[in-house]
Amino acid sequence: MKTPAISVFMFLLASLFGALGQFLYKSGAERADHGLWSCLANLRILGGVACYVLVMALFVGAFRKGGALSVLYPVYATTFIWAALIGLWVYGVPIRPVNVAGMILLVGGMFLMGL
Repeated sequence: MKTPAISVFMFLLASLFGALGQFLYKSGAERADHGLWSCLANLRILGGVACYVLVMALFVGAFRKGGALSVLYPVYATTFIWAALIGLWVYGVPIRPVNVAGMILLVGGMFLMGL
């Protein structure tokens, strides 16, 4: 069974929202104090939760369109690439050559899993 391109696209979009959710969790946690209410009422943390709800909706939609888990799930691993780019953009965390090599290996692995 061939995996439809729309399913791959939905997983790529889910990976972007997954990385955005991680960023929102981190930035929300940095702004929250130690009380539970400050976490529950924190808009950034709630935004992170919304991102993960969207990720799950995209997963379900992609699986309903068809495609193998062994093809689709490695696509979600691009979350690590998005997170590195967000870290660079927002926090100035450098992306070193070894990180780029890891990203290239990740994409190569996704390609091989899709064969």
